[in-house]
Amino acid sequence: MKLNRWLLAALAACAASGAAHAVTLKWAAQNDILTLDPHSQNHATTISLLQHAYEPLVRYDKKFQVEPALAASWQQVTPTQWRFNLRKNVKFHDGSPFSADDVVFSFDRIRQPQGTMQPYVTGVNEVRKIDDHTVDFILAGPNPVFLRNLTIFHIMSKTWAMKTKSEKIQDYKANEITFASRNVNGTGAYLIKSWEPDKQIVMSANANWWDKREGNVTEVIYTPIKSEATRVAALLSGDVDLVTDVPLQDMARLRQDTKLKILDGAENRTIFIALDQGSTELKYADVKGKNPFKDLRVRRALNMAVDREAIKRVTMRGLSIPGGLMIAPNVHGYSEDIDPKPTFDAEGAKKLLAEAGYPAGFEFTLNCPNNRYVNDEKICQALVAMWARIGIRVKLAAENMGPFIAKVQNFDTSAYMLGWGVATFDALYMLQALARTRTTGADGSFNFSRVSDPKLDQLIDAIKTEMDQKKRDALIREALVTVRDQHYFVPLHYQLRPWAMKKNVTTVYRANDAPESRFARVD
Repeated sequence: MKLNRWLLAALAACAASGAAHAVTLKWAAQNDILTLDPHSQNHATTISLLQHAYEPLVRYDKKFQVEPALAASWQQVTPTQWRFNLRKNVKFHDGSPFSADDVVFSFDRIRQPQGTMQPYVTGVNEVRKIDDHTVDFILAGPNPVFLRNLTIFHIMSKTWAMKTKSEKIQDYKANEITFASRNVNGTGAYLIKSWEPDKQIVMSANANWWDKREGNVTEVIYTPIKSEATRVAALLSGDVDLVTDVPLQDMARLRQDTKLKILDGAENRTIFIALDQGSTELKYADVKGKNPFKDLRVRRALNMAVDREAIKRVTMRGLSIPGGLMIAPNVHGYSEDIDPKPTFDAEGAKKLLAEAGYPAGFEFTLNCPNNRYVNDEKICQALVAMWARIGIRVKLAAENMGPFIAKVQNFDTSAYMLGWGVATFDALYMLQALARTRTTGADGSFNFSRVSDPKLDQLIDAIKTEMDQKKRDALIREALVTVRDQHYFVPLHYQLRPWAMKKNVTTVYRANDAPESRFARVD
């Protein structure tokens, strides 16, 4: 990525002010970002890196409570009208002022159908400019998680976007490359100086940031390292300071290394398999003229044939929480009493397949990423073996996250693995994105398996606007149980994600697996 002329002056000023006391954090993980366009891909690694440069109106504090960001304050005028008082004297990285026009522009932009970030403005009908530093959000109805949704609604400069012909979101699934997908102009704590895909991202502190960093890091170098052995070797040799994708087989020895420390934590992410339930004929399968995944008995059989405890014990080396819900225990709406661990029953699964008309099983292709989740390809390999026990013949197609997710978004799979983190820490985020019938808006924005259940849709729509907490929780419970009992997905486990770092590194563990360098220190 070549530096823009408008960025050179900002970088020079930053270098002049901080070069003498530069503190670098070298961070490694297994996969790269997908794009620099803040409204293109609802992909956790991409969001994690871009949050350093792009900012929302409100953000999470260390305890994941909502606090002011680009909005200095707000008030609820009516149940469907929220007024935000924008922070004054905020500059984008190119020196241009932040104003209400940028908020209105970003709202119109994020809703474009080629992106997958619509959930973060779900239920918002309009954003009105009141004056240069005041905007009103007009909602379709009361929204109990409105502010939490906005924590990943990143604001882009309208002037910069128009100047660079970036008014439209890149079409990632069509392999489109745009100016905004390769260049950044935000208001955040760090400037993205360069991105070499699959090699390195370099960021430097924004000397003109409106806020103050709690840590002392003035430069961040992020390196995607797919190889587990290479990633660990880089940490042990001191080439990197922090690794957030720690290979499970190395955890024991890393814990014993006196030069390192481990931050343990449970991520708010469910690892699961999605099954194509929309195609009349299942793609990449040997069943012609029909789709086995439309049959509840088949979906239930696939769930019953998964030995989740074996995956935990062998593949995950104890670092997973087997479960049958589509939300993790740290997400609002989760309850242990509706999450009895699914029972492994291969013989029962065979009987269900025979009842469904597949006594000899059938064949399909399972698409998996091999550089995104903890032991993702190894989990898929285990599933291939488990499903083979009941006569299901699975062809595994494992590849890097970039081409993998493009296939998913083009509906070019018969089944695929995904890990879903819950940005709002509320069950609606999962239900609306994954389980609601797909529309052109936020509903079903990541429902690429095309689950469609009108009764479930009614529940989800009611959850969106119900403000009575007890009634809302009852609706969430019913929706989660419906998804569970209809076996619309094959949930495997809730992901645990320890971070390993040098002793001289201090940072705040984030359950969304998104380290924030503004909190980090390197002493």
